[in-house]
Amino acid sequence: MDTIKCKAAIVAAERGSLTAAASALGYTQSGITRMINSLENELGFALFIRQKRGVKLTENGKIMLPKLRSIVQAQKQANELSASIRGVVQGTLTIGSYFSVSAIWMPAILKQFEERFPKIKVKMLEGGNQEIARWLNEKAVDLCFCAAPDPKTSCDWLPLYQDEMVVWLSKDHSMANQTSYPVAMLSKEKFIHTLPNEDTDQDRLIVAEKLQLNERYTTRDGFTTYNMVEAGLGVSVNQRLISQKWQGAVAEVPLRPAHYVSLGLAAPSFKECSPSAQRFIDCVQEMMPELTVADSKTTGN
Repeated sequence: MDTIKCKAAIVAAERGSLTAAASALGYTQSGITRMINSLENELGFALFIRQKRGVKLTENGKIMLPKLRSIVQAQKQANELSASIRGVVQGTLTIGSYFSVSAIWMPAILKQFEERFPKIKVKMLEGGNQEIARWLNEKAVDLCFCAAPDPKTSCDWLPLYQDEMVVWLSKDHSMANQTSYPVAMLSKEKFIHTLPNEDTDQDRLIVAEKLQLNERYTTRDGFTTYNMVEAGLGVSVNQRLISQKWQGAVAEVPLRPAHYVSLGLAAPSFKECSPSAQRFIDCVQEMMPELTVADSKTTGN
């Protein structure tokens, strides 16, 4: 099966448009159309439903998409391996990253990785637990630096760090100066919920503790939530790591009982990782002691 045709179908599915796929890949629209038609003829069924406003995958197309990505990935791995044998370190890498990791760790990791391997191109996607699970299931990424995926996610997992969950309180809150905060008390507070019902760390805590919350506000962004807490509009919970560099009048108090978020690397399959992905894994593992020591100094833990 021609990998160029597979790539055309993948990009058309991602962009929802043959015109956009043609532009992204440097072909004419008619060229992309011929490639996809040829691939569909080879498979014996349609991959796309053609509409006036673009294209969308058929049910068979949804089933085939991860397989098409596997074919393209296999060619990429072969190209990278042959380059390595010739002594040339090059390649491409798509990394999904969790919000807190993107903000705090990824800049330092990417800087180090680029210095070591300047010919490896890195594309980074930022998202939450649900998006990361989808990318892994669809094999849309080589790696994800994220919280532990849901067990239903099709991936391999390498835990690297346990990040503490804390409650965010305004400085004048009665519990702001305490050494811990009872989880059950959250049910008595005005709660500010970030990205509700999207399998966030907040959602996982709420389910685990069977909390019935007075959800006063919802937001789409942790920094917005943080500022609303500072204004005295309610309380919230999050990882300690995410607010490490935010300078607000917000108390961060550990929960009682303690809760932690496991952060690490996930991949559709570590055994099938490309040479570039393996180099990134090695780089991250080497840097983790340095990154976590810096976090401890910043938080005072």
